[in-house]
Amino acid sequence: MFSKFPILLLFLIITITVVPASSQDDHGHLNFTFNGFKSGDLDLDGIAQITSNGLLRLTNDTKQRAGHAFFPNPITFKATPNGTVSSFSTTFLFGIRSKYATLSAHGIVFVITPTRGLPHALPSQYLGVFNVSNVGDTANRVVGVELDTIQSKEFNDINDNHVGIDINNLDSVISSPAMYFDGKKGGFTNLSLISGKPMKVWIEYDGVKKQMNVTLAPAKAVKPQKPLLSLTIDLSPIIRDTMYVGFSSSTGSVISNHYVRGWSFKINGEAQELDSSKLPRLPRVRHGSKFLTIWLPVICSSLVAPVILTLAHFIRRKRKFADLIEDWELEYGVYRYKYKDLYIATKGFKDKDALSTGGLGRVYKGVLPSKTEIAVKRVSHESRQGMRERVAEIASLSWLRHRNVVPLLGYCRRKRELLLVYDYMPNGSLDKYLFDKPKTTLNWNRRFQIIKGVASGLCYLHHQWERVIIHSDVKASNVLLDDKLNSRLGKVGLARLYDHGRDPQRTRIVGTLGYLAPEHTRTGKATTSVDVFAFGAFLLEVACGRRPIEGRGTATEEELVLVDWVFSCWCRGRIIEAMDSNLIESDFTGAGVVSEEEVELVLKLGLLCSHSEPGVRPSMKQVVSFLEREVPLPDLSTMGMTTVGLTFTRKEGFDGIEMSSSVVESLLPRGR
Repeated sequence: MFSKFPILLLFLIITITVVPASSQDDHGHLNFTFNGFKSGDLDLDGIAQITSNGLLRLTNDTKQRAGHAFFPNPITFKATPNGTVSSFSTTFLFGIRSKYATLSAHGIVFVITPTRGLPHALPSQYLGVFNVSNVGDTANRVVGVELDTIQSKEFNDINDNHVGIDINNLDSVISSPAMYFDGKKGGFTNLSLISGKPMKVWIEYDGVKKQMNVTLAPAKAVKPQKPLLSLTIDLSPIIRDTMYVGFSSSTGSVISNHYVRGWSFKINGEAQELDSSKLPRLPRVRHGSKFLTIWLPVICSSLVAPVILTLAHFIRRKRKFADLIEDWELEYGVYRYKYKDLYIATKGFKDKDALSTGGLGRVYKGVLPSKTEIAVKRVSHESRQGMRERVAEIASLSWLRHRNVVPLLGYCRRKRELLLVYDYMPNGSLDKYLFDKPKTTLNWNRRFQIIKGVASGLCYLHHQWERVIIHSDVKASNVLLDDKLNSRLGKVGLARLYDHGRDPQRTRIVGTLGYLAPEHTRTGKATTSVDVFAFGAFLLEVACGRRPIEGRGTATEEELVLVDWVFSCWCRGRIIEAMDSNLIESDFTGAGVVSEEEVELVLKLGLLCSHSEPGVRPSMKQVVSFLEREVPLPDLSTMGMTTVGLTFTRKEGFDGIEMSSSVVESLLPRGR
């Protein structure tokens, strides 16, 4: 009987002394504490391992490798599905032991991720967390605190010894040099992360205040009164209901060992302090000899300097011309241009060589090796959201083929930039031939052909292609002239595609004041009728040689708004007086005969297209028929006309501008 007593006593001792690493408190909140680690405590991958004395060793003497260690079970961060993130706290002790006293590989990152492990991560500058294609992607849902010992210009690191809070990116939201608050000195004291000395980190998130604090200190110091980093942020949109927590590190060309001595974590509470008496010790620091650490690098650098400079030049050039290509873009390869080819074609995208500058970016002329002349528009984009649909739209628009539409040839994409490639139009935009005392005056016959060309192009976009395309910004500056002065409608590549019968609605108003239909400014909906209204303004500016809205210093009150002035001339029965005076002068010089009948047709059609009611405006099919004389224009004088004032007075987007527009109140014949 008594022989069983030692066995029972041993079982009782083991039961009492072995406490599980993770548990739940009285409220069911998860917490765990590791005062050192043993096999099975963590889920490891890469080169991470648990040493014989209980250290978590994330990296070893292997170069260009990564190591990960995660708590094996998912942690519930939200008390209710899709709710707010609960408060949490974690603390851990770490140490970085480098082979050289002043050189180190990359640092350590504490991460919160949707999956256990980071299977697609790359080492080196990505710290074993991201790769070249997903860094910065909001779909990552990764929150990290980096203790970094390398300055990566790519991610705007402040120095080579810093702490940062990362959200889906290694370009930290907030960062600071590695320091801790010394209460005795009343200020912050610097710390060297690669000193080899053990240090301690506290990471706390307040789910009520939506505030994240990061505190750093030497291992033996008490928790400082002030955190190193404090960031107000709601993590609820980023963190899912359940996530995994752990560590990541990587090696570069310098050998360093990254250790974690102990770790505790708790949801809705303060993480338990680690027991220093139970923590495993870091291995001794063994730096190389003075000759190896100082003189040998100097000798080697002097010998291989030319090679390094050549390699650095090659790397810079490669990064300079790096394109951003994702797997889904392979199907659009035929429409894709290499950035290097466009850079060489445009001679470096120099600002002084830009053809034009608009709200969306600059346009540059280029010449490809095939001697093809192109125009390249550089458009900035800060977000990759919707980029796949955008590229698909560009590929679709590349099929557009019409003699009066500038062809979109393809695209190129970089990190924060989209480049659109078009055919080059040597004679530039139409507006320079109409306004501000042009050097070259277009005669009436040429203007009338330009008008008919633009009408034909718009008709193609609205009615003759497989989808309806709303241009949204028809005006003289967006009409380009080829080498024979034929008109081509530009900026079509920036329009949105809509299926037939679909009600297109934009999230913001796109267009130019003076060309905007009244219903567009009220509702923001872009329709074919909105394009017709802008085309009406275009008709008047081509025939009159004036902009839709003139500056107050250049026109009388009556002439301030072009459509009002043309309307007043029509009311007096002298609409031909609105014609551009340059046309009359060119007629006397024999440059071309003005057809008053055609001028009158264009002016009246401009008034009709400028009607305030969308249902009264003609379609572009009807416009083409009117211009080709296939259908007579309705006799406006027999149908009655009134003036309707449309005033834009200090509304959002139009501060300091007053505009009234007289429009035709007549109706087209029924059954049109």
